[in-house]
Amino acid sequence: MSLNNLNWLAILVSTIALIFLGSVWFSPKALYPIWWKAMNRTPEEVPGGSVGMGIVFGSTFVAAFIQVLTLSVVIHSLAKAPSVAIGIGAGFTVGIGFAAATSVSHRLFGGQGFKVWLLESAPDLINLMVVGAIIGAWN
Repeated sequence: MSLNNLNWLAILVSTIALIFLGSVWFSPKALYPIWWKAMNRTPEEVPGGSVGMGIVFGSTFVAAFIQVLTLSVVIHSLAKAPSVAIGIGAGFTVGIGFAAATSVSHRLFGGQGFKVWLLESAPDLINLMVVGAIIGAWN
């Protein structure tokens, strides 16, 4: 499998979709207030702390691109003819096996509990399944 075989337009669209879906999930009118409170943060505290929002959003975009690229490689390694079903299955597997499973101990050791873990892992799982569907459909 070569990186030349990947559909780079699908990867770009999927990266944008991942950012969009995450911004909807964590919007002030959706689950952001619940997540922020579960993290024991006050409304006065600024997300990202002293790092700065430019670095937060830039890093988020790079991380989303890496997730999508990795999932695309996984999908293309699994199937000669990727499909929506294969993409969703791969997204689910990667979401459960890596995103959700690896972050649970971080949240628990950090004292943030299962609620924070669930609020963060659920969109990762959903987003990776959506991204998998896009990648599978475009190949």
